[in-house]
Amino acid sequence: MKVIVFVTPKKNVLDPQGAAVGHALTSLGFKNLKDVRIGKTIEIEVDGETGPDFSASMDKFCHELLSNPVIEDYRWELAE
Repeated sequence: MKVIVFVTPKKNVLDPQGAAVGHALTSLGFKNLKDVRIGKTIEIEVDGETGPDFSASMDKFCHELLSNPVIEDYRWELAE
């Protein structure tokens, strides 16, 4: 199965990359732009079954390795 992890800057953390992309989109004529946030996506292929232990392990890996919990939020989902 495939797990997709999404890591994004926390809402209260400055995102200079997002600001730069937002400025560029506005200068290219994108008029309805409200906000841009830049993050990362991590795809992980795993064997086994899902369940409480699997979910706890994924949360631990995301919290301790794949994100910086001081400045980033994460969420993960199973891909079809």
